[in-house]
Amino acid sequence: MDGQLIAFTGVAAGMVAMPGADFAVVVRSALDSRRAGVAAAVGVAGGLLVHTALAVAGLAAVLVAVPALFGAVQLLGGVYLLYLGARALAAAVRRPAATADPTAGPAADAPADGGHPAALLGTAQSLRQGFLANVLNPKAPVLFLSLLPQFVPAGQPALPRTLLLATMVVALALVWFPAVALLVDRLGTWLRRPQVARALEATTGALLTVLGGVLLVEVALA
Repeated sequence: MDGQLIAFTGVAAGMVAMPGADFAVVVRSALDSRRAGVAAAVGVAGGLLVHTALAVAGLAAVLVAVPALFGAVQLLGGVYLLYLGARALAAAVRRPAATADPTAGPAADAPADGGHPAALLGTAQSLRQGFLANVLNPKAPVLFLSLLPQFVPAGQPALPRTLLLATMVVALALVWFPAVALLVDRLGTWLRRPQVARALEATTGALLTVLGGVLLVEVALA
């Protein structure tokens, strides 16, 4: 493995692991169940796959070059994050404050209910939320367009190298975000205690709301 590839691995790992909307959506979903958390994580990786594919195809350059198109994506992303934030805040308000059986959360995620229609519906919803939260992030095309070319050695064909770098980003996401979901589920007995769960719901809701608000302010000021 060459030095540039090692350096890119470190940069990409930091980029993927940086707390943000993706992280908040995965944690929020994992509070519901392990299955929902992993589904949201896979959805985030799917969104990254779209961004990397656009960057490789050069379509991301079009998005960045057309202000109206970029602004539309930014507006959609901001509105969607505000929607997710509002849902999380509402869930925090509705969550009962009384102490409940701490084993109730993990039991709800037992394999026995895996095929229940409600569980499958929640999984699909989490997958969709993770995907949309990532794919509607307007910063991603700019990031990939500015980052990937820096790690293509001079004189080397750009397409194979860029495909390799893009694959590495998606692979890192497929490791990191499911790990976050599994960690949240592992700590489920404690995290699903009513007071802790309310605090986490409120925190992730506030984070998503702030991120969505920032995107909308940037659209207004553009």
